[in-house]
Amino acid sequence: MDTGEGAHSCTPRLELAFRRIESRHLSFLLVTNPKNIYYLTGFRGSAGVLLVAAEKSCLWVDPRYTLQAHIQATGAEVIEERHGLLRAAAAWLKKSKRPRIRKLPRVGFEEGNLPYAAFVQLRRATQGRVRFTAAGELLEDLRAIKDSREIECIRQAGEISCVAFEEIRNLIKPGVREADLANELEYRMRQKGAEGPAFETIVASGPRGAWPHARASLNPLEAGQFVIFDFGAIVRGYSADVTRTLYVGRPNRRARSLYKAVLGAQEAALEALRVGFQGSEPDRAARRFLEQVRLGRFFTHSTGHGVGLDVHEPPRLAKNEKRRLTAGNVVTVEPGIYIESFGGIRIEDTVLIGERGPEVLTPASKKDWVVGGS
Repeated sequence: MDTGEGAHSCTPRLELAFRRIESRHLSFLLVTNPKNIYYLTGFRGSAGVLLVAAEKSCLWVDPRYTLQAHIQATGAEVIEERHGLLRAAAAWLKKSKRPRIRKLPRVGFEEGNLPYAAFVQLRRATQGRVRFTAAGELLEDLRAIKDSREIECIRQAGEISCVAFEEIRNLIKPGVREADLANELEYRMRQKGAEGPAFETIVASGPRGAWPHARASLNPLEAGQFVIFDFGAIVRGYSADVTRTLYVGRPNRRARSLYKAVLGAQEAALEALRVGFQGSEPDRAARRFLEQVRLGRFFTHSTGHGVGLDVHEPPRLAKNEKRRLTAGNVVTVEPGIYIESFGGIRIEDTVLIGERGPEVLTPASKKDWVVGGS
């Protein structure tokens, strides 16, 4: 067993997490989601188990990550474990001090991340000495409010994404394959400092644009069609998410009208993106705009979602979202329309919600949407 020294002082995020744990009447929180471990401690390995506790938090890693964890992790004791990370956490829990009351200590766990078979193994290993309770999105709710460092990472990711996209605009023309454009865009984002793409880049032209999550194919672009680009860079673990839709060739009246409608819907949603508003209000504003121009039935997904360490995280901008927006939330605003046999149009930005209003963090042009024509 290898124990880290000098890195155990609790960090502000761990302190805040433990206050949330106590408010849920939990004694401990078992963290298995690598992104939540990174958020709380700074450790970026792909495998680890963190136990958040009042007196001392512990981070178990296998030998592949011992050196990395000692360098990166703060606020938790780093423990090298060669015989199963969950088994080690279970052994620690069995030996933990019991509260004065007779009830068993309650341990929160991330039910959305811990496989059922692993949970059964964990429960069996603790031999009834603790009671496990699903913690829900306890840490994801904390992550929803970004600090200045997180915002700067997302801002840089947005700038890298958009500069790379502007650089490939001259490559977007009839005959070029969707997959080649996706590859070039991802390469240029890396070239400018991105750790990689936040998700598999979408390039979908013509009728395939009616699939909101179409993968880039080997199909060549054709004149007289829309093409959707959905992409984003990662900077220090934080993602940007942006979509631009371009028209290849000379757009006709219908194409101009449809694009104008989606842009108007996004502008309406941005106007409703205010501190204290419910997450349903920007969604309602976008839908109302599209319904007024008889396109509402073609808008088939929610208006947006939080973005940060995950591309999809709280809060949501959706019909039934009652959560109120808070300064420091970073969300996407992405209305779209999808018409069978014709194609799709989506316009998306990553947006910071501030006390003075929304700030778009993905500055690629939305007005310059025609390539190869005028």
